[in-house]
Order: sequence, then C-alpha cells, then structure tokens
Amino acid sequence: MSEPQTPVPSALRRALARAERGVTLDAGEAETLLSARGLAEGEPLDRLLTAASRVRDAGLASAGRPGVVTYSRKVFIPLTHLCRDRCHYCTFVTTPGQLRREGRAPYLSPDEVLRIARDGAALGCKEALFTLGDRPEERWPVAREWLEAHGFDSTLAYLRAMAIRVLEETGLLPHLNPGVLTWEEVQRLKPVSASMGMMLETTATRLWSERGGPHFGSPDKEPAVRLRVLEDAGRSAVPFTTGVLLGIGETPAERVDAVLAIRAAHQRHGHVQEVIVQNFRAKPRTAMAAHDDLALQEYVAAVAVTRLLLGPAARVQAPPNLSDSTELGLLLRAGVDDWGGVSPLTPDHVNPERPWPNTDKLAALTAEGGFTLRERLAAQPRYVLEPEPWLDPRVRPHVAALAGPDGLAVEGRVPAGLPWQEPDEAWVSSGRTDLHVEVDTVGRTGDRRSDFDAVYGDWADLRARTERARDGSSTALAAGDPEVAAALRAAERDPAGLTDAQYLALLGADGPDLEALAALADDVRRDTVGDDVTYVVNRNVNFTNVCYTGCRFCAFAQRRTDADAYTLSLAEVGDRVDRAWAAGATEICMQGGIHPDLPGSAYLDLIGEVKRRQPDIHLHAFSPMEIVNAAARTGLSFEDFLVAAREAGLDSVPGTAAEILDDDVRWVLTKGKLPAATWLEIIGTAHRVGLPTTSTMMYGHVDTPAHWVAHLRTLARQQDETGGFTEFVLLPFVHHNAPIYLAGVARPGPTVRENRAVHAVARLLLHGRIPNVQTSWVKLGEAGTRAVLQGGANDLGGTLMEETISRMAGSENGSLKTIAELEAIAAAVGRPARQRTTDYGMPSAERLATARSDAGRRALTLSITPV
Repeated sequence: MSEPQTPVPSALRRALARAERGVTLDAGEAETLLSARGLAEGEPLDRLLTAASRVRDAGLASAGRPGVVTYSRKVFIPLTHLCRDRCHYCTFVTTPGQLRREGRAPYLSPDEVLRIARDGAALGCKEALFTLGDRPEERWPVAREWLEAHGFDSTLAYLRAMAIRVLEETGLLPHLNPGVLTWEEVQRLKPVSASMGMMLETTATRLWSERGGPHFGSPDKEPAVRLRVLEDAGRSAVPFTTGVLLGIGETPAERVDAVLAIRAAHQRHGHVQEVIVQNFRAKPRTAMAAHDDLALQEYVAAVAVTRLLLGPAARVQAPPNLSDSTELGLLLRAGVDDWGGVSPLTPDHVNPERPWPNTDKLAALTAEGGFTLRERLAAQPRYVLEPEPWLDPRVRPHVAALAGPDGLAVEGRVPAGLPWQEPDEAWVSSGRTDLHVEVDTVGRTGDRRSDFDAVYGDWADLRARTERARDGSSTALAAGDPEVAAALRAAERDPAGLTDAQYLALLGADGPDLEALAALADDVRRDTVGDDVTYVVNRNVNFTNVCYTGCRFCAFAQRRTDADAYTLSLAEVGDRVDRAWAAGATEICMQGGIHPDLPGSAYLDLIGEVKRRQPDIHLHAFSPMEIVNAAARTGLSFEDFLVAAREAGLDSVPGTAAEILDDDVRWVLTKGKLPAATWLEIIGTAHRVGLPTTSTMMYGHVDTPAHWVAHLRTLARQQDETGGFTEFVLLPFVHHNAPIYLAGVARPGPTVRENRAVHAVARLLLHGRIPNVQTSWVKLGEAGTRAVLQGGANDLGGTLMEETISRMAGSENGSLKTIAELEAIAAAVGRPARQRTTDYGMPSAERLATARSDAGRRALTLSITPV
C-alpha cells in the first residue's frame, strides 16, 4: 500500500491537540492522525503514542490491574486446512491434492486433536485455539466424504464435538475461530466454548467485490456478512475477539471505518473482548507475495488511533510474532495491553514463518516497556468475573477451575478434564412459583428487573433507530377515502388478492369505512368457519421466568437472582397438569424463559412429566426460541429435536417469539432472540415432521402497518409451503411495565381503531390459508374482544388458568376466564360459543362433562390459588 497523503499540518496539529486533551475524535480526525510520523520527542507520532498510552493506562487502572499486560498460553489446533475461500495472502489454506501428497487427512482426527490438547495442558496451556477454514465441505467433495465417514454432517458439527472432548478430557478452554457463522450456529457453539472470534479485517467492500482484490472469490470475506456475524455474537452474549488486518490495500478512511464498526457493535452489545490490530506480512507462494509489508510507523500509528477510538476499557492486541522483538516496545507505547495467544508447543499455523516469542523473552520485553506480563484465560477477565450471561453454565466450571480472584489465569495451574454436561438431577423449585397469583395479590418487587440498563442497552441509540424505522403509529384516513373504498371493493371480490398498498389503505380505515371493513371481514369469517365462537379449556404453565435473551418488551423475564424469578420443579409442573385435567382441560400450553441452567434434557423431561401425569392431554409447548435452545444444548438439529419431542409426547408447537418477522424491528425489540429466518425454519420443520403450530404477531410498539402487511404475507407464504398453521393469534403490545416503553422508545400499544383494523385485515389477507383468527382477551379485555369478534375473529383462545407473561407486563384482565365468562363474551355479540380441542375438533363427551360439572368448576377456580 502506498504511503497515505500527508494532511495539512494545521489539521494534524489540531487532531493531536484534541487527542492529548482526551476529546472524542471524529472519523476525519482519526484519519488525519493515521498520518502521524516521527518518533523523536515532540514529533507527531511521539505525541500520538503518548496520548494513546495515557488512555490505555487509565483503562488498566480502572480494571484493577495497572501496569499489567496480558497474554493467553495456548495450543493451536488447526482442525482443517481446507476452506471454500480464496484469500490472496493466505498460506493456512491448502488443497486436497496437497494434503494427499503430504500424507495428511482432510481433518485432524479426534486422537490428533486430543494429543495436541493434552501436550499443551502438560505445558500449562489453558486455551485450545481451534482455527479452520470456512465450510470446506461446500467446496471440496473430499471434506464431505471425510465428515460423513466419521458421522458428522458439517465441519461445525465436528468442531463442536471436538470442543466437548477437549473440555472433558483435558480441561483446556476452547476458543473457536470457525469463520462466518449463522445466528443459529453461534447458539450451538456457545455452550462448548469460553469465547469465539472472527477477524472483521476490513469494511472495504471493494477489496472483496473487485477482481484482483485480496478477498475476491471469497464468499465469507464480504464485509456485510462479517459485520452480521459480529452483531449475532453480540446478541448471543458471546465474548468475542475480532480485529482489523492492515496493509492489504485499504485506505486510511477505510481503516478508521472498520474500527468504528467494531466500536459500534460493542457499544450495542458489550461483547468485544479484544480487538486485534494485525499488520500484513507478505508470504511466499501467494498472490500477494510481492506486496509490501505494512511500514512500522504506519502500523504503530494505526494501533494508537485504534486505542484512542476504542477508549480505555477496550483490550487492544497486537500479535507479538508479526513484529520484530525490537518493535514491541513501540507497540506498548501505542496503547497495546494484550499480546493474544502465545504457544509453547504449536506454531502459528496462519503465519508459520513467524515463530512465537518464548514467553520468558516476551515477559522481559514487556518489562522493558514498563509492564508486567500476566497470563489470562481465553475469555478476558471481565467475562470471567461476571459470567452471566457471557459464559454458558456448562463451560463455567471449566473456566472457574483455572481462574484466580482477579479473573486472570492462575499461573502454573495445569488444566484437568471436567464433565461438560451436568448430570440430569431432579429439578428444585425456586422463587415465587405462584407469581401469576401474587402479581395481583402481593405485587411485583419493582416495576422492572434489576439489571434494566445493563441488559437492554443503549436506549438513545434505540430511539434513533426506531425513529428511522417508523413514524409513530398508523394514521387513520378520512371517512370516504377513495383508496379505502377501492380496496374494500377489491376485497369483496378477492379478500386475499389485494396489493400491499390496498391492505395498507384498509389498515387506515376509520369511521364508516372501518365499520364496512369489519363487516366485510365478518362475512368472510362466517363463510369460512361459521358463527361459532370457539375456545379451549386449557392451562398455561410458564415453568420458569429466568431468561437471558434480553427482550426489551418483556417484563416477565428475570435473572435468577431477581426477587421475582422462579423455576418450577418437575413435580410442580405435574401437579398443575393434574389440576388442569380435573378442571376438564384438554390442553396444556407450556412455555418458559431461556434459563441458562436447564439441563440439555429439560424439554424432553417436561414432556415426559406431562404425559406421565395425564397421557391424554394435548401438550402444546415450546416456542421456536426454546427449540433453538434445546437443539443447541443437546447438539441435535432442529428436525432431530422436534422428532424426539414428538415421539416423547409433544403434540403441537406455539408459534410465539414471532413478534414482527422483520429483523430491523426485531433487533430493536430484542437483543438475543432468533432472527426471522430461523423462526420460519423451525416452524417449517415442525410442520414437516407432523407438528402443527399456531402463528402470532405482536404489534403496536416500534412497528408500522407496512410491517404488519409484510408479516402477514410471510405467514401466508409459509402456509403455502408447509400447511401446518392452525390459527393466527394477534397480540397487542402491553406497554405498562415493558422496558422499551419505560425508556421512551416504544409507543403505548395499538389504538382501539388499529386493533379492529388489523384483526379484519388479517382475516382478509389470510383467507384460504389460515382459517382461524384468535383474539387475546388477556390483552384486549372484554370490550376489545367483543369488538374484534364482530370484525373477523372467531376464537377466544383458552381459559388459561395461569397467565403470568401479560400480567407481569401490566395487563389488568386477569389470569383466568371460566367457561361461563367466555360464553358470555360470545353471547354479547349474538353468537353461539363452542368448546374445542387444540386442533379445532370436538372434545370427548367425558371432557365436556367434566368441564361443566361442579367438581370441574371448583377445580377451575382453585387453579388460580397457590399449589
């Protein structure tokens, strides 16, 4: 790369002065500072390094370890050298032909992996750095064949298995560098690793998209894809290592942009544990062999600017083997406080021509710079000392076994293997297990969970993103609006055949137009399912409200240390099932939070307990988010888990966790929940394995009517493909205790007009696909429920008996409706009521009689008293 243009001297002086005063730099000032040169006292680069050192020193002092520079003692496990990418500077990647000539297999065998790990443990290493090419099986048939022969369907499945074996048999902490991952793959790998990583390298798309660029022909090096991985790791609360690669053709402005992108992701999620500033080193036998190495002063200036942009709390790392030993002192002056992984056993397989420095020599060179070298673990001390939600409970004991009270490694301690999956013991009840009652009789301990600000993030940023995404709420159109009239005429002819613009016009209907829309939707409802208002006698069982997904709309989720947290034992779940059966119930609807301590078998255990107690009750359980969690903990695919759950007794799946199926909206609503594509994948898989599902939409928060139409379209397409939706459930946003509302980001739920319009439009758009439209009496109340029953809805949902989620959010409509109360709602709109099963069939005579008997009525009423 050519030397950057020298800026106007006055601009450099101003930028240096601002850096020395500790003022936040803008992108232009940072770019100017990259040009600083001259190491003599008082020269620009000398002043820049002094400013960066001051920021770094303040950060170390604040972290409680002034003057301490860290490194991780590791072994390097190159699981495979095959890759689908073609980076022009890489010598790590090879071809199947070269492997054959060298007598090597496509992958390290399990014995080879464990031999490296055991040898490293014997030398006091504590980290197992797994590095591998991106998805080689998608390019090389030999990779697919090797995996299939060894019982794995992907490289990542093999990586997961090897990480578990290393944990169990050696005690080394896996740090996984598998390249680009999907959100779901991050979920699967987090439970087997202390940390993960992927270099961002650059945000310069042209270096990937233009022929001759260093990343041309490498699908995993597209900057947008790598930025998405960085975001997904943050949403999943993974301690994550990333960084920039400098000198591959990027401009100074592009260098700054990459660092700022990393900073922005960390500000949103707090997960970037260290940022590597890596200098390009040309390697023989590569396309960039003749490319110049990054000049020393240019590199040092970039390190210093990175430190200034990231601030004192960041850990800034420079690989010590990619610089001469005489240059490490300059890197320390530039603000480096971590040397990364250094191995006494294995080479740097990515830069094999650059051997690691001996750790004693590294300590001496660090001391010459005025610092003490200390060993850390694969996860930086912050995440070791505050492991929730960063470290999975299955990995936490392994980390704790090697960590000192300061979160750094215990020097000289030899790792030892520990079980990865805890034994499946009987669950122990904890917390306010009758919270659905006590939220009314005793009240909550507060209006929000205790870690409100830390979990839910930068509200100012969310407010700005929300304002860009929406204009507040849907706007009612004037009565007689010609667009509404035209859309109504079109809907009379073909309810499901309107354009998006026509459905949007209907969502704005008001006055006489709204009445006409409701009447039309009601006619379509009558033609589709008749006049019966249906309901199911069921019981909700929210078996835990401990959850770490960070949904910003949820007042139900608690940390396990919060006063309102609870977890039911299996016996308590079973007792609730028995009491529901005694009340005439035909369904148990069971969902819970994503509790970090649930064993891998938890979901199957719950199914077993329900069916052991009452084999004939229909079990409607586990949201798509819970299915992701179950699959990640067990190592099963979505399909394999759902098949196992069906065989254990699961009858259907609630299509909750949908919110709005648009990721821009979802990432404002929630930090760690599944993307829209994953929700659809799980729902479609459930349908294909014979598990019907409901479908839902939560609306009236940061969304717009355009999002509602798009959401309905998505559900319609899914129904066309897999055909397993039994009903569509509209869930108005309950705002009272929702963090996103309390922070001023979301509006206070939908209006009455919007509720009526969206129920009616749902009936029209989904016509011919999803026959049943359900209203939520918990969220709408009786008056609101009656209104939408006269505008397209035909189902009241269930008796519930136990309802905690909406009650915690501030709903004031109770936890139970008796059969008489549900039938009274139907009677008030002049329609007959009919009890149904989950799949809209007729309950048995015995169930109908029990639900209406004196004993059944008493059991129903008693269901909301503490067990």
